[in-house]
Amino acid sequence: MHIKIITYLIFIIFFSTDSTLSIENKIILKINNSIITNLDVVNEANYLQALNPNLQNLEKNKILEIAKNSLIREKIKEIEILKTSTRSVNPDYLESLIQSIYTNIGFKNKNEFIEHIEKFNINIQTIEKKISDETLWNQLIYKKFFSKVKIDQEKIKKDINLVNRKSKSYLLNEIVYSVENNDEKKKLFEKIKESIVQNGFENTAAIYSIVETSKTGGNLGWRDENTISKDILKYISKLKIGEFTNPILIPSGFLILKVKDIKEIEKKIDIEKELNLRIRSMQNQQLNQYSNIYFKKIKKDILINEK
Repeated sequence: MHIKIITYLIFIIFFSTDSTLSIENKIILKINNSIITNLDVVNEANYLQALNPNLQNLEKNKILEIAKNSLIREKIKEIEILKTSTRSVNPDYLESLIQSIYTNIGFKNKNEFIEHIEKFNINIQTIEKKISDETLWNQLIYKKFFSKVKIDQEKIKKDINLVNRKSKSYLLNEIVYSVENNDEKKKLFEKIKESIVQNGFENTAAIYSIVETSKTGGNLGWRDENTISKDILKYISKLKIGEFTNPILIPSGFLILKVKDIKEIEKKIDIEKELNLRIRSMQNQQLNQYSNIYFKKIKKDILINEK
């Protein structure tokens, strides 16, 4: 089926909530043996808008396109998870992840969050399934690549000893993207810049970013400058609030960072605690790179058919 017809069918459902049940649920994509239907895309669009209300400022067809791409990423990860993992996620750990999600978007407790997502016809079980799958994916990446993570603890200790009591903390958003060749690199960045002007950075992250943070507008939260790699810090330290970097070359493609806010913090440094914090931060940064690279690799072997 032609892509315009697919979009039209989804579009009808998106605007016809009262008649959704009377419209046939059609398969629009097949990813290996997994399927995605038009209702799946609508539900994903609702889910993404629940997590990132800024998306509602975009045109409806653009929201549906973002939702479809989000489901494709999820399905590809799910296919790989099922090959290698039968483990479940610890319920307490899952609960802590859900708490971090709803606190990051401004809710005080889980009940408030549940009331919010129900307005988008999303239940908490859907959230739990998505977070569980992403956690299993992260565990898979950890198992495959943690032995390749390189951390120089002695250098970190030396850096900690040189740290002043006052430091800056940055509220950051990210866009991570990749290109197939150099000719495409400049064109895509121009498109991203144009989208940032028209739609805002957070919505542009939802449109173009290929990492999980795209679902929340690229939100990275507050990052202490001492936990940010020097290669990245040299770019963001030059920015004012509201500005964003040019593309930064990373192993999985290119990274654009926006400084949403800056604050100066003063703290008493617990060397052991600070050491552990920095080690975890650097481990996560490297594992995220491996995750993006591995996803690109397995995607090449996945058969994606438009119906």
